[in-house]
Amino acid sequence: MKHIQIEGRPIGPDHAPYVIAEVSANHNGKLETAMRIIEEAKKAGADAAKLQTYTPDTITLNCDSEDFKIRGGLWDGRTLYELYEEAHMPWEWHKPLFEHARKVGITLFSSPFDNTAIDLLEDLNAPAYKIASFEAIDLPLIKYAARTCKPMIISTGMADAEEIQEAIDAAREGGCKELAILHCVSGYPAPAQDYNLRTIPDMIQRFGLVTGLSDHTLDNTTAITSVAMGASIIEKHFTLDRNGGGPDDSFSLEPAELAALCFGAKTAWQALGRVDYGRKSSEQGNVKFRRSLYFVKDMKAGDLITADCVRSVRPGNGLPPKMVELVVGAVVKSDVSFGTPVKNELLISKSV
Repeated sequence: MKHIQIEGRPIGPDHAPYVIAEVSANHNGKLETAMRIIEEAKKAGADAAKLQTYTPDTITLNCDSEDFKIRGGLWDGRTLYELYEEAHMPWEWHKPLFEHARKVGITLFSSPFDNTAIDLLEDLNAPAYKIASFEAIDLPLIKYAARTCKPMIISTGMADAEEIQEAIDAAREGGCKELAILHCVSGYPAPAQDYNLRTIPDMIQRFGLVTGLSDHTLDNTTAITSVAMGASIIEKHFTLDRNGGGPDDSFSLEPAELAALCFGAKTAWQALGRVDYGRKSSEQGNVKFRRSLYFVKDMKAGDLITADCVRSVRPGNGLPPKMVELVVGAVVKSDVSFGTPVKNELLISKSV
């Protein structure tokens, strides 16, 4: 697929990368903070902000058995229910957030985690859906979202090639026509060396879809590099303050960093350009400073040109240096002085 489109913005290799600022849990329990994150995402140049739509009861069970406890990492010792109870975006916030996004002029969509979330988002006329990596194997959820016929982005963290294909097939079966996938490493944070960005062009070739990157590293290097590998979408967690104490704050970008990502990703895409060996517009004025052959001695008409009579120097007003073997051994047609460019009309006896 050449591109997909969300709210009129084409997304694909022929367009600047589509940057998504992931709000996730960085609202830290305050609607006003969520609104400010959306505002700052717009100011930084992001194309979209993204929510996550779930409640603790729609994503897990209120159970404190070992199965439901987190061991290691940022959330060590907490139950899944406790984590999601703190992190979730209250459903009553969704309508004012969608209205606020429209007001400030940025696209807003969400990751649904069950069918009721999709129903809520449909009522709000969400323009697209993102399937999170952990839900990429929930094929019934993918099919339900696909039945909306909205554009869909599926993150592929932890999924192998077979599971990615199954998710794609489920989306197609559900009726999704505009589909993209994101290469992802589901570590929080994830080390850059885990990303294996050479996977991106393989994904493009293997699955034939618009492909991007969901980046959980701590800086922008991986994300910007991914553009050179073919990424058309970049998703990054975004916060107002990395030290805000929320579940996702510590591995999220702050406003200045998101602005740098938006600028850097666009610059990287522009730099890719196309295969072109021709002289570029910015080079035109410098052509005259390339090397060429100049006389380095005063000479009289009829003098034989020896190797010590000419040199290859800057600027480029004389014959090109590759002509030196034809110049040496010729004679000068008229008097020349030190610093005169070597030109055909000054030479006789050799064809140059």
